[in-house]
Amino acid sequence: MQFIDTQHDQWRTVGGEDGPMAHPPIKANSLLTLAQWHAVRDQWPAKDAADHKSVGVILANDTDIEVIEADVPKLSLVVLQFPKWTDGRAYTQAHILRSRYRFGGEIRATGDVLVDMMPLLKRCGFSSVALRGDQDRAIAERQLGFFAARGHYQGDVNATKPVFGRAA
Repeated sequence: MQFIDTQHDQWRTVGGEDGPMAHPPIKANSLLTLAQWHAVRDQWPAKDAADHKSVGVILANDTDIEVIEADVPKLSLVVLQFPKWTDGRAYTQAHILRSRYRFGGEIRATGDVLVDMMPLLKRCGFSSVALRGDQDRAIAERQLGFFAARGHYQGDVNATKPVFGRAA
């Protein structure tokens, strides 16, 4: 799991003085809203094109993930939002991206992301997180390792069959 320092992140939202630009310019590492993506997706170069530029899309957790199904081959990053840590719809979005659409790019969790969420974020297919400001990265890293030696009773997006480790 990659931990994102938002101050030094290579991805940049594309906005103007009055908020997000309706038709953003095509630049590498652009992080677009869904509306911005829909405005430029037909002109965006495919990943295998010589002029391809990395692009990411921010999705609200109430967005039907199917709206980007056809666009998955063009995307390098999908940012899924947790407005509250108790709202788990983004887990389902990530799972669908990985298991049904075979998205191989980065899936990032943002918003109200707590260290307690780390194991489930990983199991659902998230590859990076921007922790809430009051959360400790070292504790989050320990959370990720807690189940690694013990295994799980059910599969996930990474290992579809259970993995049993030694007894604790």
